[in-house]
Amino acid sequence: MQTVPKIIALVPMRHHSQRVPGKNYRSLAGKPLFEYVLESLSACPEIADIVVDTDSQPVIEAIREKYPKVMIIERPAELRADEVPMNEILAYDVNSVPADFYLQTHSTNPLLTPDTIRRAIHTFLNQYPVYDSLFGVTRLQVRLYDQLGRALNHNPAILLQTQDLPPVFMENSCIYIFNSSTLIQRRNRLGERPYLFEIDPIEGWDIDNELDFSIVEFLMEKMKGMRS
Repeated sequence: MQTVPKIIALVPMRHHSQRVPGKNYRSLAGKPLFEYVLESLSACPEIADIVVDTDSQPVIEAIREKYPKVMIIERPAELRADEVPMNEILAYDVNSVPADFYLQTHSTNPLLTPDTIRRAIHTFLNQYPVYDSLFGVTRLQVRLYDQLGRALNHNPAILLQTQDLPPVFMENSCIYIFNSSTLIQRRNRLGERPYLFEIDPIEGWDIDNELDFSIVEFLMEKMKGMRS
């Protein structure tokens, strides 16, 4: 009988936000931003436990009240500065909660669905160990240049339609799946052979500034109207 691997979801949530004050617990379409990702993760039976790493008292209090099954790791003071790399925070977390694999996402991806999360998990498990990690990407078919004006993914002398350009992929920060040895040894969520997991651009929208809040709220209303 095949053993089901233990997968823990890690959701880091910093109290301080450089661009949008109180971003993680700010209201979006009627409820705090961080609740959307917790609800999506809670709907995935493949995930054994959800762990939130945070130094935010509003987040801690709300989770204890509304999501008692979610485990909280209170981020130590030495890991709270803006310049602390995310991989160091994750290394602290995986040492606190052992699992076979970890799925890390962010509260700033409120449109990410349980179906996509589950599909990412099954894709990774089916591909492992050929691929030792997975991360979410958004497909781009646009003409790209470097800072010196040199074409990166096309020949400017051959004006292909953008839909005919070879695709490139942007890391969208929606989903990472890895094991502790990859993270600890490489100090990186990505292993030597990561799988690029494509996510729909709308679903992969990341809230980083005030405009993103307005756009995501508009998209939520639009999708709600399509379902009704």
